Amino acid sequence: MTIRVLVADDQEIVRTGLTMLLDTQPNIEVVGEAADGRRAVELALRLRPDVCLFDIRMPVMDGIEATRRLAGPAVDDPLAIVLITTFDLDEYVYAALRAGAKGFLLKDAGPAMLAQAVHAAASGEALIAPRVTARLLAAFADHGPTTRPVQPIEPLTAREEQVLAGVAAGRTNTEIADELYIALSTVKTHIASLLNKLNARNRVEIVIWAYETGRVPHA
Repeated sequence: MTIRVLVADDQEIVRTGLTMLLDTQPNIEVVGEAADGRRAVELALRLRPDVCLFDIRMPVMDGIEATRRLAGPAVDDPLAIVLITTFDLDEYVYAALRAGAKGFLLKDAGPAMLAQAVHAAASGEALIAPRVTARLLAAFADHGPTTRPVQPIEPLTAREEQVLAGVAAGRTNTEIADELYIALSTVKTHIASLLNKLNARNRVEIVIWAYETGRVPHA
């Protein structure tokens, strides 16, 4: 199955480069491009791509607001959105994740990481670049919510805590399974349980909760 991707970045050279990289990957097709957030939202609603790849800083409407309109808490049928940032724009990461982004990449990510992020988002298994996970979420979690983190419906089991740590470290399900010496299906079961206990919509919200509650030490 071909994954349909919408690319939005105000810099034409970056947008063209991302499109070229994605179009060379098997089973990935760029179906639209936008130079600003408002156009990105319009195209996304019309084309309903499998994955949206948005820059954070764009004119007219930034990537955070575009993400909120397409994948925020009030959206009934959210799209899968992966945001791209440069390391000097770290202050936007936490707000963007809160807006509903499923994953994060840095602009120096290579073709392999880019393709992996698109495939992960399309399958519902969001990928957050390890550098983002390890440094950015930890650094900005303290500036996020003003209320206390939600308490789980039921206490997490020891194995769920281990899986939680893997997710918060930006590892995929397969990597977590290999690290804990458990079946891939078992990892998926634990993640489903975490989503339920934390009332989280996706893996990104699990990661945010892990940092908010101090389960993952700040880098």
